[in-house]
Amino acid sequence: MAYILVSGRDGQLGNELKDLASKQNFEFVLTDVNDLDITDENALKEAFGKYKPAYFINCAAYTAVDKAETNKEIANKINAEAVGYIARQCQQHNTMLIHISTDYVFDGKSTQPYKEDDKADPVNYYGYTKWLGEKLALENNPATIIIRTSWVYSSYGANFVKTMLRLMSERKEINVVNDQFGSPTYAKDLAEVIMYIVNREPSTVNEPRSLNDIYHFSNEGNISWYDFAVAIRDIKQLDCVVHPIPTIAYPTPAKRPAYSVFDKTKIVSTFNIKLKDWKDSLRECLQFL
Repeated sequence: MAYILVSGRDGQLGNELKDLASKQNFEFVLTDVNDLDITDENALKEAFGKYKPAYFINCAAYTAVDKAETNKEIANKINAEAVGYIARQCQQHNTMLIHISTDYVFDGKSTQPYKEDDKADPVNYYGYTKWLGEKLALENNPATIIIRTSWVYSSYGANFVKTMLRLMSERKEINVVNDQFGSPTYAKDLAEVIMYIVNREPSTVNEPRSLNDIYHFSNEGNISWYDFAVAIRDIKQLDCVVHPIPTIAYPTPAKRPAYSVFDKTKIVSTFNIKLKDWKDSLRECLQFL
């Protein structure tokens, strides 16, 4: 049975992949930093030599967007340098790399959904490191699929949905920005799409790998963080007033893109998948919470 090596096991996407692992015709090796430090090239060489994986799914990332503005060295090491290390090992072992990236590679100045070949121009250091990671992945391993995603949430880990649930249970009123627009992504839906791609993509040495490229994925919809918060409140029938505020009223160390909606035509047409509406996926997640 072929191996799939996964980094970032304890994150949102890693946990969702863990839930799907028993249903797949692969042997999963799910790792986190204590099992496999992706910034340690020797550790990666050892892991690749041991398992010779057919796929490496890189869910690991430094995702503290504001802290990345000051912790630049560690953010760059995890989000960029380590991706280059992984990609080199993938190239040497004929491993398909599936690397998760972000909407933050764009500047947010568009008024139309971003396509995969639109110019990257990150507005914060986190986005810059993720963009650099994409480059290093493609430069070091042609057999790479990059999936950019946005506004990820799950029943696992820390995320906007769980923060809103907590705040709404503690307070009678909260403020949420209403001038940043994007599309939420339920990590469970992303995990299912990744496994669908894996099961479609040839995994043996002699078969061509023609699907390597950059793809955009999220649930369907174009909403603000305020819209997202109101939907969470209404679905859970919570007694909390949500006030819309402009970004300028909620300053953060790292600038956020004002618009990060994706055009997902490419992933839909290439893999013949159907996207779920953001509110349907949100309802599903909230049932677990």
